[in-house]
Amino acid sequence: MPKALQDVLAGIVCSLVDQPDKVLVSSEENASGIVYTVSVPAEERGKLIGRQGRTVRALRSWVHAASLKRGTHMTLEIS
Repeated sequence: MPKALQDVLAGIVCSLVDQPDKVLVSSEENASGIVYTVSVPAEERGKLIGRQGRTVRALRSWVHAASLKRGTHMTLEIS
């Protein structure tokens, strides 16, 4: 399931930015759960964060809802 979630997250992020070919979504499992890291060029970060952080807050809420359904802790980081 994490791979499917990673693919969906990549699709959402790619639709938000102007350079979807430069989007990289990776996941890493550690002791506290799964960490999804979204890497975009510096000039695209503002589009991903959104006004007052609304877009990234919505993405993090979506990841949190998926983590509740799966029964594990998941977080989203932007780099």
